[in-house]
Amino acid sequence: MPGGTDGRCAVAPGLRERKKARTRALIQATALRLFREHGYEATTVERIAREAEVAHTTVFRYFPTKEDLVVSDDYDPVLFEALRARPADVPPLRALREAMRATLEGLPADDLAAARDRAVLILDVPALRGAAFGNMLATMRALGGVLAERTGRAPDDPAVRTLTGAVFGVFLELMVRWVEDPSVHLPDAVDEALAALESGLAG
Repeated sequence: MPGGTDGRCAVAPGLRERKKARTRALIQATALRLFREHGYEATTVERIAREAEVAHTTVFRYFPTKEDLVVSDDYDPVLFEALRARPADVPPLRALREAMRATLEGLPADDLAAARDRAVLILDVPALRGAAFGNMLATMRALGGVLAERTGRAPDDPAVRTLTGAVFGVFLELMVRWVEDPSVHLPDAVDEALAALESGLAG
């Protein structure tokens, strides 16, 4: 058909995106390994690039700053999609509990281990805390937008902002607990904490 695309052209963008995702994951995994072995401050971006076998500029294409190698992840869209998929009549916190469990239980063990490594670094390295806080604020706003959609409220509605802030208070406490105790089973811990928030600590 004139103006159409053949099968190869249709598949190519998907292949490119998968290749980009693999490269990004390789760079971050290499960085986290080097940070564990040599420390965050002592590890240069140049060394990360060398060991990942990519150009120095490639690292910055995927991670604009060194801090982004630790604080960035690809989980927000997965969580938001799971949250939007909950039935409309499910209350907001219950829907979030279900979406969080589905998201966390869907992560491979290696991804969870990497997430804990990142949490350890964020708590241990002062230079990372500011970047992590900025990243958390962006995620809070995005989550608030999804919760606003579910409730028919505006994202800046005080009730939406209060709920979102309370949820992130829970997440912060869980991050500290998980760093202190690696035996914590994160899907269960998140579900229990959000259940306590949902019940208002009643009983």
